[in-house]
Amino acid sequence: MTIPLHDLIGSLAACLTTASFIPQAWKTFRSRDVSGISLGMYGLFTAGVALWLVYGLLLMAWPIIIANVITTSLALAILVMKLRFG
Repeated sequence: MTIPLHDLIGSLAACLTTASFIPQAWKTFRSRDVSGISLGMYGLFTAGVALWLVYGLLLMAWPIIIANVITTSLALAILVMKLRFG
């Protein structure tokens, strides 16, 4: 089974952008320090990523769906921490 080039590129992009979010989430979870996080930015970012997830679902584009499920979960967790500890 051969993976089409556009799916390969999409999957790689999804992995890289999702992985780039993990260090910030990990640091925030460990330190509970949310002082440097903008509530407005994370609110807009989380809404935007959630819309990317809906877009992926509408297209049934698995690289978009998987990446945005993970990123939405991490962004939402950080947003909740900002609201709770900020």
